[in-house]
Amino acid sequence: MIFVTVGVQLPFDRLIRTMDEWASTRRRRDVLAQVGASTYVPRSLETRPFLKADELETVLQDAELIVAHAGMGSIITALELCKPIFILPRRAALGEHRNDHQLATATRMAAQPNVTVADDEQSLVGMLDAFRPHQAAQGLASQASERLLTELTAFIQAPAGRGRPGARA
Repeated sequence: MIFVTVGVQLPFDRLIRTMDEWASTRRRRDVLAQVGASTYVPRSLETRPFLKADELETVLQDAELIVAHAGMGSIITALELCKPIFILPRRAALGEHRNDHQLATATRMAAQPNVTVADDEQSLVGMLDAFRPHQAAQGLASQASERLLTELTAFIQAPAGRGRPGARA
């Protein structure tokens, strides 16, 4: 099953339309989309405006692939669950967001395992056509490592001037 999410704040008709057309032409009936405030009405996708937390958790666990906007919540969740995620960033020039921070997010997150960024709708379609379920790489931990916590604690407890950036010696 492919799960598509646009987040909960803004519509993202371009993503929903692309997924609907792809599912229709490929005769895919295993695509579920959380469409939020999108105004486009899909003909081939199973849709929900929003999913409750327990429903969302089940859907994410069952998904072979997540397709989403470049929202940090969607990306981090996919990484934590070791799920491959295809990202289509919203673009300010298309009226999908107030600025292009999603482009910056997508560029940065593309270096993570299992994260693939589509430059446009056509590249997303190509990625979908080429997708083959596979065993995902190790996911993102949901908690900080003991080593990181130990180093942060030592840094915080260090006297001023010793090992603290910006501190005067």
